[in-house]
Amino acid sequence: MSIDVVTFGCRLNAYESEVMKREAEAAGLKDAILINTCAVTGEAVRQARQAVRKAKRDNPNARVIVTGCAAQTESETFSSMEEVDLVLGNTEKLERKSYQDVAAFGVSETEKVRVNDIMSVEETAGHLIDGLTGRARAFVQVQNGCDHRCTFCIIPYGRGNSRSVPMGVVIDQIKRLVDNGYNEIVLTGVDITSYGADLPGTPKLGTLSAKILKMVPDLKRLRLSSIDSIEADDDLMRVIAEDERLMPHLHLSLQAGDDMILKRMKRRHLRADTIRFCEEVRRLRPDMVFGADIIAGFPTETEDMFQNSLRIVDECGLTHLHVFPFSPRKGTPAARMPQLPRNVVKERGARLRAKGEEALVRHLQAEVGKTRPVLIEKEGLGRTEQFTQVELGSGNAGEIVETRITGHTGRHLLGEALSRAA
Repeated sequence: MSIDVVTFGCRLNAYESEVMKREAEAAGLKDAILINTCAVTGEAVRQARQAVRKAKRDNPNARVIVTGCAAQTESETFSSMEEVDLVLGNTEKLERKSYQDVAAFGVSETEKVRVNDIMSVEETAGHLIDGLTGRARAFVQVQNGCDHRCTFCIIPYGRGNSRSVPMGVVIDQIKRLVDNGYNEIVLTGVDITSYGADLPGTPKLGTLSAKILKMVPDLKRLRLSSIDSIEADDDLMRVIAEDERLMPHLHLSLQAGDDMILKRMKRRHLRADTIRFCEEVRRLRPDMVFGADIIAGFPTETEDMFQNSLRIVDECGLTHLHVFPFSPRKGTPAARMPQLPRNVVKERGARLRAKGEEALVRHLQAEVGKTRPVLIEKEGLGRTEQFTQVELGSGNAGEIVETRITGHTGRHLLGEALSRAA
């Protein structure tokens, strides 16, 4: 074996895993497994530890290097594991020099942890890559870190404060990827709607999106990862209304549908703000589909409060739900709040997922009979512009195929490929 990468968590991690592998290979590292962790829940950390043990069990002679947000926030958790050879922080994992010493000399116990203070990092480097292995769409990092302190979230301590990649670097990266055949680009980061606050002139996410679409005319699809709707700027709303190359799918960092819970989460929006945003976006772009992250069973949540979260699924017309049963993270204010019984948290999570499944089925039923351009992700599977998965019989990964929607399975669409899209 040479270098394998195991990736957990967000799209930003998927992008950074490609950079890690490239830099490790350039440093001469061989026979190693890089595990890029996530810290968003306690379950994510447990899965990472499980992956470490499996990696060493299956490859006893390989060096195991653990990095990512969980490694940044709780390095001792992984350094204490006998299977782990090296722990790297979120900054160190992207630097070639971090892998050079490992390749040449191995790592002693005293050097096992290389994790610096993430809050001292002031820049986000634009790591240019030519593509992402095995992927039909390319992720481009435009921002990292977060300046907000939601009471449930440990991620700012894993990623640091918000910092942005300059627009010119982002555009150069996208041009490079489009020249290499990518039809869809996803702008990713930890809090992409905070983009530009640290750059000269403080450009917004909408400014960046408009500039990309203008400067890269051959780009067929531009997609945004999770956004905080309260930070959506006027330029972004104009792009949504005026340029069909911005995909009609927005994933909202919603988290709850009850105002008191939102306040206790230290979110900056109210339920009415989210409902108003969805209504305005649909007025500008009637085919827009929304996804959302929602936490079930947050501390102090009553049944009435939970019902507000259930109702907002219909009130906003949400389609793609990511449901997170609340999991306390050590070091966050929410972990010190009065907790709900675990059976209540799990039961509410199940009810919220069921609500999401009902909403998805309504969307799938409404799509039957339509013709949609589908980006093929792998043989037999692709996604529409609205990010709805489609099972179809033909197409090569990365190409866009005009597809007639013939039915659905309750989880994804069924389609018949007609022709390649222009």
